[in-house]
Amino acid sequence: MSLLTINGLEKTFKHGSTEEKILKGIDLDLSKGDMTALVGASGSGKSTLLTIAAGLQEATGGEIIFDSENLTALDDEQVREIRAKRFGFVFQQAHLVPFLTVQEQLELMLDTAELKWSKEERRQEIEDILEKVEMQHHRDSYPDSLSGGEKQRVAIARAVIHQPEILFADEPTASLDSKRSKEVMRLLTSLTKESSITVLMVTHDESALEYADYTVQMKDGLIEYPG
Repeated sequence: MSLLTINGLEKTFKHGSTEEKILKGIDLDLSKGDMTALVGASGSGKSTLLTIAAGLQEATGGEIIFDSENLTALDDEQVREIRAKRFGFVFQQAHLVPFLTVQEQLELMLDTAELKWSKEERRQEIEDILEKVEMQHHRDSYPDSLSGGEKQRVAIARAVIHQPEILFADEPTASLDSKRSKEVMRLLTSLTKESSITVLMVTHDESALEYADYTVQMKDGLIEYPG
């Protein structure tokens, strides 16, 4: 069953009097619970496609249908609410808040998602996710005391703790060595599969592709189909 459908998506950037068309009519379906990897050379449009699908920037043309709702027809506040409550995000850098502990990072995400959970439900969810990402002994640690791999584990925990329906991952292993990359991908896959979270991931990491259900090759703003 399709959770997110992209129809004829276009994006044009203006540079003074000139225009550059980055996306040239993308069609893509993301099924519930599947991980789709976007690959292609730098400048092919991968990250632009991901950020538009995630509601982080506007398209020039086309539409994005999420759970039967046309995101491109909503106003900024409506899109922001969907992003906060129903989407999760993991980027190349962890982007943790420097003055918050690991536990406080997770509490902030729950506050942002405005979930109607009891105090006990929140506490238990935080305990569970910290154990799953093996960061329970770092709950009171600040980001500057964590390694790159530890920071990314916290970022993944933060991205899924509010139980989003779709997770957008932009180069989640790019800043890690090969060992840490595999650890992060195993963790990301296990947590999203466990909760049937749909994943759209941009990556240049070939080893990450073994975890994807589907791989989509992009070239010059289009999906490149075999043959």
